Amino acid sequence: MQQITSQINKIWHTRSLRNKLLFTAVIILVFRFFAHVPVPGVDLVQLKMFFYNNQFLSLLNIFSGGTLANFSIVAVGINPYITSSIIMQLAAMVFPKIKEWRKDGEAGKEKLNQYTRLLSLPLAIVQSMSVLFLMQSQKLIASFDSLSLINLVITLVAGAMVLMWLGELVSLHGIGNGISMILLCGILSQLPTAVGQIYSAATSNQWFSLLVFTAVLVVIIGLIVFMNESLRKVPIQYAKRQRGTQNYGRYQTHLPIRVNVSGVMPIIFALSIMLVPSFLSKVMIDSGKPALLEIGQNLAVWFSPTSLVYIAVYFAVVFVFSFVSALIFFNVEDIATELKKSGAFIIGIRPGAATKKYLEYLVNRITVASAIFLGLIAVMPSIVQNVSGISSLALGGTSALIVVSVILETAKQVDSQLVEQNYDQYR
Repeated sequence: MQQITSQINKIWHTRSLRNKLLFTAVIILVFRFFAHVPVPGVDLVQLKMFFYNNQFLSLLNIFSGGTLANFSIVAVGINPYITSSIIMQLAAMVFPKIKEWRKDGEAGKEKLNQYTRLLSLPLAIVQSMSVLFLMQSQKLIASFDSLSLINLVITLVAGAMVLMWLGELVSLHGIGNGISMILLCGILSQLPTAVGQIYSAATSNQWFSLLVFTAVLVVIIGLIVFMNESLRKVPIQYAKRQRGTQNYGRYQTHLPIRVNVSGVMPIIFALSIMLVPSFLSKVMIDSGKPALLEIGQNLAVWFSPTSLVYIAVYFAVVFVFSFVSALIFFNVEDIATELKKSGAFIIGIRPGAATKKYLEYLVNRITVASAIFLGLIAVMPSIVQNVSGISSLALGGTSALIVVSVILETAKQVDSQLVEQNYDQYR
């Protein structure tokens, strides 16, 4: 406790760090204010009940920080920017020009960020229209003409762009990654409501199951910390080099490979995909056509959050995207090339193609464990709901994974800035 108090005092008495924390707090307050400004023409009481009775949409509402259930002007959230970032990362594997930007230092990074922002705009338009049509299909929003539709879409798109701008302000002048901080605060703002719903929905026969779920969640948080901090240290050695009469190099170090290379991205991307069958089933059922009605009802049954089909497909999608994300975030070809250029090599492995093949082997094996872990985290609420019978278990491992991951990364950034500040004082 004394050590925690001492660390807080150091942070508060470090002027630059204190200013960054205060700036981040102000931005978060602005975000929470926008999250409670509703779009006009929506039955909020009926909308909250609609999200409360649908576990999958409740989970999406938690990720959005309650903006969906409030149908606020930032209801689309930062999803367009996240989707745009994923698309640009995938594009870097196909288009050499984008790959060059990633290697071109700050100038290339800024250019990549600019195109990511531009791509976020059409994605925000599409996602805004999808949300509006979903609300209309459920009779949660009144029928609108073309002019009203344009007005509502512009409002939601503007909210998404403002939220993206706030996130980038935090990244530039605050602490932590801005987009991650907004996502974190949105989830934390909904945790009290989600916990209250879970405990209020539990009957006398379900309290034991609820206590078991709480204990399992604590264990899951511990496993998340363990997986996030786990590294596979690959021993590397730098070759001996001679410049004039001086000898350089020939020392050993290691190449760290995170076990959870892809982080939470596979789950976020899988959530977007798993929303499609649910959306299609509602459209088919509301169409009134007998052929489409039967297909829609089957889809609704197969992809209900507690069905075995839903759990299996969700797990499989997360598993596959874990490998895709690992290829994006840990490019073995680039790393093998950089090692060779710097005169380094993995001990016992020849530089070049052999190093690339060895790193692919390591990453694939590590990603199997990571993919299984992420898949289980993703489907845990559905499994626990089947076992416990509590229908409001939207809170689960996915939320815990995002919260713990962002807190750990932010804590590391704070520690590094404290070390840098101490170094500047004694330099």
